[in-house]
Amino acid sequence: MNRLRAGALALLIVVFAAGVAVGWGGRRWTHAGPAPRYREARAMVDFLTKELKLSSAQQDSVRGILRRHRPELDTLWHLVHPRMDSLRAVMHREIDAQLTPSQRTRYHALVARVERPAQSDSGTPGLDRN
Repeated sequence: MNRLRAGALALLIVVFAAGVAVGWGGRRWTHAGPAPRYREARAMVDFLTKELKLSSAQQDSVRGILRRHRPELDTLWHLVHPRMDSLRAVMHREIDAQLTPSQRTRYHALVARVERPAQSDSGTPGLDRN
């Protein structure tokens, strides 16, 4: 029985860590935070210019590429976002069921802290037309 509990706890930790990693990575690309707002084409071009030393011509080309693909990003986001939210809710309920009452309270606070920045910007990820 202890081996089963240890396996369940290990699975819980792995799922939680994966959720945090995916949430952090997605938020870093789609939402404001310490990193530049990658949603904005201007911020993405500035970031790439800094990291890759883009020339003016390259900056113009990248800006055009980002603008050209914006409608595709919007379409994908509107298709995937509800599914991601639904899956996230299922995972939270399943994890919640594995926790003690005191862990559950701390877990809810942790989830609220991690997800709040992502939910505060309900716009479409990708790159704004700037």
